[in-house]
Amino acid sequence: MLQSLAGSSCVRLVERHRSAWCFGFLVLGYLLYLVFGAVVFSSVELPYEDLLRQELRKLKRRFLEEHECLSEQQLEQFLGRVLEASNYGVSVLSNASGNWNWDFTSALFFASTVLSTTGYGHTVPLSDGGKAFCIIYSVIGIPFTLLFLTAVVQRVTIHVTRRPVLYFHVRWGFSKQMVAIVHAVLLGFVTVSCFFFIPAAVFSVLEDDWNFLESFYFCFISLSTIGLGDYVPGEGYNQKFRELYKIGITCYLLLGLIAMLVVLETFCELHELKKFRKMFYVKKDKDEDQVHIIEHDQLSFSSITDQAASMKEEQKQHEPFVAAQSSAYPDGSVDH
Repeated sequence: MLQSLAGSSCVRLVERHRSAWCFGFLVLGYLLYLVFGAVVFSSVELPYEDLLRQELRKLKRRFLEEHECLSEQQLEQFLGRVLEASNYGVSVLSNASGNWNWDFTSALFFASTVLSTTGYGHTVPLSDGGKAFCIIYSVIGIPFTLLFLTAVVQRVTIHVTRRPVLYFHVRWGFSKQMVAIVHAVLLGFVTVSCFFFIPAAVFSVLEDDWNFLESFYFCFISLSTIGLGDYVPGEGYNQKFRELYKIGITCYLLLGLIAMLVVLETFCELHELKKFRKMFYVKKDKDEDQVHIIEHDQLSFSSITDQAASMKEEQKQHEPFVAAQSSAYPDGSVDH
């Protein structure tokens, strides 16, 4: 008896705080996913980093042996300066790109990566004025970009998602949930094909040092706004039509980001995902909802009465003034 009562009380406790339990499991799952990613990346990349370090040490030792007139300190100072310049997008190699990093097309590409929060990091402002302007430009431009993308995605979603789903539901009588799921899957497939596979094939042809996997990796890193900066198109030696190429990449990033947001919005509108998200939300109390409804009704009633009173005042102002009707007695005398 006591065990059944305890079990029922535990069940009621869990049901009462179900959203809190789900949120706790969500946080725990996210932390475990972070740890899982760290373990995998460390186990995969650490051996390659160790091999690269050993190779650089051997190369440095061999260079110092062949050039005894050069001390190790002088070599490290030179390499440190070269690496510092490389972080700003300037290379001293003879086969490096001879194009400037801050011509108009490169600056346009940089501005698009800043506003979309992609930020490859291959080109950064050199001067203090450029850094200060980048801060002000980003503070204003990033919210402006979010507003622009929200407005565009809302309009595109109406024509691409909501109207087709409603058409098949009303015209052919299919289930709205089933039509929405099929439409979301097809839209995702078309988006992946048009903005991942096809551009990856194009980049693998235009970029000499990229294979298909590296090109697909660049497309995903860019359109997901991760922007690691290890692969940046248009930076190769003697790149043909570099200005036009940079403008095309800028348009591709903007259109691809809009397409990704439309697909995410389409999936977020699915009924099943809405129910799944509500499991982790805080439920509003009924008392709070009733208070909000009462306050809203009171505000509405007060606004209606104020409007009625103002209308009466306006009618009185426009009516003709007849003193005899308001002050005359039955006997015809007038009260002054």
